[in-house]
Parts: sequence; structure tokens; C-alpha cells
Amino acid sequence: MFDLFKKNENKGSQDVKVLRDTLLRFIKEELQKSEGGEGRHIKGIHLFISANAGERHLYEGAVYWEEKDRFKDEVQRIADDFALDLPENWIMEINFDMDFPTEAIKSNALPLAVFIRTKDHTLQRSGTAYIRILNGEAEQPEYLVSSDKGKVNIGRENKAQVEQGFFRINQIAFPGGSMNESNKFISRQHAHIEWNNDDQCFSIYADEGGVPPRNKIKIKTVGNDNLIKLQSTHIGHKLEEGDQIILGESAVIEFSYKSREKEG
Repeated sequence: MFDLFKKNENKGSQDVKVLRDTLLRFIKEELQKSEGGEGRHIKGIHLFISANAGERHLYEGAVYWEEKDRFKDEVQRIADDFALDLPENWIMEINFDMDFPTEAIKSNALPLAVFIRTKDHTLQRSGTAYIRILNGEAEQPEYLVSSDKGKVNIGRENKAQVEQGFFRINQIAFPGGSMNESNKFISRQHAHIEWNNDDQCFSIYADEGGVPPRNKIKIKTVGNDNLIKLQSTHIGHKLEEGDQIILGESAVIEFSYKSREKEG
């Protein structure tokens, strides 16, 4: 993988600044293709970064990972300099550890790609991710989820009879006969995960057994101590790398784009 910082032994803020400048130049070159009033057709700029574990913190610093709107503001200034006339509601999305979509433009210098979404060009891409069990006992320690498999159900037992006598198949199943205390608080129809192509991400939704007053779903994101509670079956949570989801009282699953086997 290309290493922008091989000649600089001091890994610090200067490295991050150089990386940010290089990244913004790459985006600028792609945005310049939208000069002449074409900028108003842009709905979103999507950045895909495939940095290794040792360099990810540099890329996170370069895109202000904890202050995502700040990086968007820098891209907006570039657009203003070239009078691209971006619409007010354009979005900036940054994704780590994902395969590059075929439509995205790859950088020759950095392990990243950019896709500029217009009103008549919707990104059609696929995704894969992993759900690993941190607490509680499921049938597998880790599950692969993919965009082409549709909805992935989570619940107690892999085949559970629900209301009106119908059966639900839980692809991520916590056996009801387990001696693990955490399994007792997982509903037969607790939650599901599905791919949203418009948002280009996986989202988790509560099902009937996963919203109050029944068993609950709480989510803790990396770098944020505030728990997100799902209160409705219609409003999901967009999953990000490292999200931990508490099912019921104490069962915990983790969302990641990396397999545990690959990390080992």
C-alpha cells in the first residue's frame, strides 16, 4: 500500500495535514469536472477509505472523523472557489474498510476512492460486514452479512413461532435452551439488519420484541458515550465500524467490516 509518510519519521499533526491536503486535491480534481453549472446536480460526495490498521488514525484525523461537518466545510470551500454552485442539501459521506464501488474513482496516490452522486446517477453498490458475539451465546461466534442476502433477522431460536402461528427464521440465533443468562432476555423477533443502498450502509431495526415495553435495543458507537435507544420498528440506526448493540439486558453484538479471523 502506498505510504505517504515514509520520509517523515515524526508521525503527527504535520502528517495529517499533508494527507488532508493530498486528499482535498484529489476531490478538487474530480469536482472541477462539474464546472459550468453542473455542480447544482450533485447530491452527494462519497469518500471510501481502505487504510490499514496502522494508518487509519491518520486518515481519521485528515477527515476530522469526530467532526464530520468540518471536512464537508472544507470541500464546500473548494466548490465555492470554483463557483460549482452545490445545492444546499448536498451530503458528505465517509466510509472506512469497505470495497470500492465500481463507479467510484480511485486515487493513484492513496488507498481511497471518491464517488460524486448526481440526481441522475445513483450509486449501486454492495457491501459485506460481520456481526460478532461479545456477550451471550449464539449458534456462531461470528456471522457474515451481505447486501445481497436481504434482511438478516436476530432473535431467540433459529426457528421461532410468533404471533398468529407463523414461524420466523432468525439467521443470527441465540438458543433458548442455553445456560447463558443473557439469552433469556432476547425476544424471538428482536431485531433485523438490512442494507440500504440509498445510504450505502447497513442499518439495524428493532422488531416487535425489541421495542418498549418489551426487551430493548441499545447502541454504543465508537467515541460516543451516549447510548442510542431504538424506540420504533420504523426508524433504524445506520451501523458504523465498531458499533456495539445490546440486546435485552446484557447480550452484546459488535458490527465490523473486518472478520475476526482476518484481524488475527
